[in-house]
Amino acid sequence: MPALTALMREAINTHLPAFLAPEQVAASHEIMGLDTQLIEDGTYFIIEDNGALVASGGWSFRATLFGGDHTSGRSARRLDPQTEAARIRAMYVAANQGRRGLGRRIMSLCEEAARGAGFSRAELVATMSGFPLYIACGYRIDREFVEMTSAGVGVPLAQMSKAL
Repeated sequence: MPALTALMREAINTHLPAFLAPEQVAASHEIMGLDTQLIEDGTYFIIEDNGALVASGGWSFRATLFGGDHTSGRSARRLDPQTEAARIRAMYVAANQGRRGLGRRIMSLCEEAARGAGFSRAELVATMSGFPLYIACGYRIDREFVEMTSAGVGVPLAQMSKAL
C-alpha cells in the first residue's frame, strides 16, 4: 500500500502540471488516490520493473466511478454486467516510465478481466493527463465536467466509455 500511494502521488505531481494550474494539481489529491476496494476485490494490477512499482490500474464491478478511499460519493453496490458498464479505475504510471506501453498493458488487462466477468462496456473518468491514452485505446467522451474540491478548486475531468 505505501508503494502504491507513493506511485499515485508521484504520477499526480509529475503528469498533471502539463495540463493544470498548480492549485488544481494540489487539489487533485483530494479526488484521486488509492481505493483499497479494488485490491480487496482482486481487480487491481501492478507492473514492476526490477522490483520497482512502475504502473498500476484496475477495473471494478462496483458503482464507484472514480476516487480513492477518502473521496466522497463512493458506492460498493455491485454492477449488473447485463445493463451497466464496468469501471476502469486508478490508472497511474511512474514519472520516468511514460511512453513505454505500460498504461496500454494495464488497460488491456482490465478490459480482458471485465469482459471475462460478463461486461460488454467499460467506463472511466479521465484526468487531463490520462485523456490521450484513453482516446488512443478507443474510449469516447460522454461528458466533461469539473469536480469541485472542499477548498473550492475545480479539477477538469472527462467521463468516457467504450464497448468491450
